[in-house]
Amino acid sequence: MASQQQQDTLLRAAADWWVRLREPDDSGDTIEQWLAWTTEDERHLKAFEHVSALAERFGQLDRVSRQALVNTFSRPAPPSPRWLPLAAAASIAALVLSGALYVGWTRFGNPTQVLQSAVAQNRNFTLPDGTKVALGAASTLTVQYSRDRRSVELDGGEAFFDVVHDPHRPFVVKAGEVSVHDIGTAFDVRRTGERVMVAVTQGRVAIADLRAGANHNNVLEATAGQRVSFDPDAMAMAIDTIAAAQATAWRSDRLEFIDEPLSVVIANLNRYTNKPVHILDADLNALTYTGTVRADAIDSWVGALPEVFPLQVSKEADRVTLSDAKHRQ
Repeated sequence: MASQQQQDTLLRAAADWWVRLREPDDSGDTIEQWLAWTTEDERHLKAFEHVSALAERFGQLDRVSRQALVNTFSRPAPPSPRWLPLAAAASIAALVLSGALYVGWTRFGNPTQVLQSAVAQNRNFTLPDGTKVALGAASTLTVQYSRDRRSVELDGGEAFFDVVHDPHRPFVVKAGEVSVHDIGTAFDVRRTGERVMVAVTQGRVAIADLRAGANHNNVLEATAGQRVSFDPDAMAMAIDTIAAAQATAWRSDRLEFIDEPLSVVIANLNRYTNKPVHILDADLNALTYTGTVRADAIDSWVGALPEVFPLQVSKEADRVTLSDAKHRQ
């Protein structure tokens, strides 16, 4: 019985922390106190994770179902190994019904989340802190939040971030050898292989070159209307201007390119088509293109390429190939 009483006390303490962490706390003392509590005993964090999992289940139910569960769990029950989980469930359900609605175990427990989109599919997400993310087609984003940092890694593709600014928890996006630090802003990041493009539509960001041996001072601060380009073969990042409508045109199924290598253009178009385009001759990669390609008209655009570039297009059942026109027989 003593053991059950201790466990009951532990679960109730965890439930109390669950609620306190969701209350306003400008000083941040609650987080520090919670962390100290979790390090006192390994059972503390386990109890907190258990409470959070129960809260998630209750938070996904309608109000009537939650009240029914509270009524059920509040009835006297004989001592048994199941009693403690039911008691904890009743406590959490009561907290949910009292207004502490579950908002997700996102700030501290199991912080890693992977967001993905399929080919030709744009998706919208809301991160735990309210930050909005528009994920372009065939893109992968890994999100990891901790008590003092919000880290996001773009493994490939494109994403637009409308960040909820928090001076105590920096929002940082890593894309290859580039990191983007939010300074209260909205911005777009596109990663094509090791090439990275960052376009700011609101506020400002600090963009750092993370390459080994790079000058630690190689950090650019970009503001709304500016675009920073990272090319691994270049000595430094380049900065130019871009309209907000151009930076986010892909969200309206219009893919905008400004003086970009054909290889980069094709790689991004392939995220929007189930019939990928392949460049056979390396010398075509250096050709540059400026213009707009509609996501629903990629096949027509590719078919018209010989009118613009010295190349030939070969269409097969499952793919399209581009080759140097000099090789035409």
